[in-house]
Amino acid sequence: MSHADPPALSDAVVAITGSHVATDRSARLERLYRAHAARVFGVCLRMSGDRVRATELAQDVFVRAWEKLDLLRDETEAGAWLARLATNVVLNARRGERRRWARVEPVEDLAPLAPVSAHTPAAVRRMDLDAAMRRLPERARMVYVLHDVEGYAHDEIAAMMGVAAGTVRAQLHRARQLMREALRA
Repeated sequence: MSHADPPALSDAVVAITGSHVATDRSARLERLYRAHAARVFGVCLRMSGDRVRATELAQDVFVRAWEKLDLLRDETEAGAWLARLATNVVLNARRGERRRWARVEPVEDLAPLAPVSAHTPAAVRRMDLDAAMRRLPERARMVYVLHDVEGYAHDEIAAMMGVAAGTVRAQLHRARQLMREALRA
């Protein structure tokens, strides 16, 4: 499985519907899943920076999609709708994690990222975009992914994150600087 492969659909529809009977609604969700799971998983992976967490978040996105499926009128808009759901699910999960961390004393993992092999060509080391994105601070990574990878506008990102558009621009500028530095190293 490559780093951008979505998790398996498994029994998600059965778990949600409580039935093995393929209804129009469950068939519609399955079509959406098959067409858009890779992109949803990619958004979750890039925003969370963690493959296991991205798998959980992607599943949450499709649970949310099931709950809101009646709101999707035009299936040609499904990709954008699911990307927006994915973004909101990740942001809401971050907010919940912050509240939980505020109640406990966190233990930081001081183990450094696995070093790149000395035999890896410099050009390849510089091109490890995923590793560079994972090293970005959380909010800078979110802004970078939403703007430069997913194509959202500054105002849209500001509304999603609950910050001013100027803050988004500043975080994006800083994220781009950090990405350039990481890719030059």
